[in-house]
Amino acid sequence: QVQLVESGGGLVQPGGSLRLSCAASEIIFRLNTMGWYRQVPGKERELVASVTPYVRTNYADSVKGRFIISRDNAKNTVYLQMNSMKPEDTAVYYCNTRPSSNSWGKGTLVTVSS
Repeated sequence: QVQLVESGGGLVQPGGSLRLSCAASEIIFRLNTMGWYRQVPGKERELVASVTPYVRTNYADSVKGRFIISRDNAKNTVYLQMNSMKPEDTAVYYCNTRPSSNSWGKGTLVTVSS
């Protein structure tokens, strides 16, 4: 059964940091590029960052230099370290494969506000 469980969201002040985690079932994690996506109400979901099974990373221009994606293949977990956060980073964050499958988790809400 495909399972994606995101955690680590919360309220953070501008300039602050958060670390998101996503536990995935092995069947979806092991051989796939994993990505973090985010969605703001009324807008399409966008890819923020991705990491291949061989730890090659890619970032959206809007987060490059601020966010770091990583994965622990032994734990079937992908992480997103978010630094120097901005109000425009406020969104629900999801993980999924890249390209994405139809199986989405519930996401985790990140709010950047003073």
